[in-house]
Amino acid sequence: MHDKINLNDKLSLFDATWTPKIIAELNGQQVKLAKLKGELTWHTHEDEDELFYILDGSLTIQMRGHEVHLGKGDMYVVPKGVEHNPVTKDGASVLLFEPCSTKHTGELVIDRTVTDQDWI
Repeated sequence: MHDKINLNDKLSLFDATWTPKIIAELNGQQVKLAKLKGELTWHTHEDEDELFYILDGSLTIQMRGHEVHLGKGDMYVVPKGVEHNPVTKDGASVLLFEPCSTKHTGELVIDRTVTDQDWI
């Protein structure tokens, strides 16, 4: 049996931005928490959808030709194969839900790319 997970408790365990932390796994999917500030980079997940749920703050997901603005309590799924760039001026805490195979910045590797995501 697993213990319950308190999202606020888990968020208090780290301060680093753009470093998703795995908090649960189910049916080949991972649930992650991340703190975001500024922008990540334009990237694509060719084979995986990516769910963003905003726990606190706001986030804009830029996509070629349009963008989606999200606030606390909002959720958006970036479809597989869609190039996107998450951006937040004032910061955001987000819950991510994505297949275990999802790479942080897709096939693009930059200085912010996290290749070994930690469990917390």
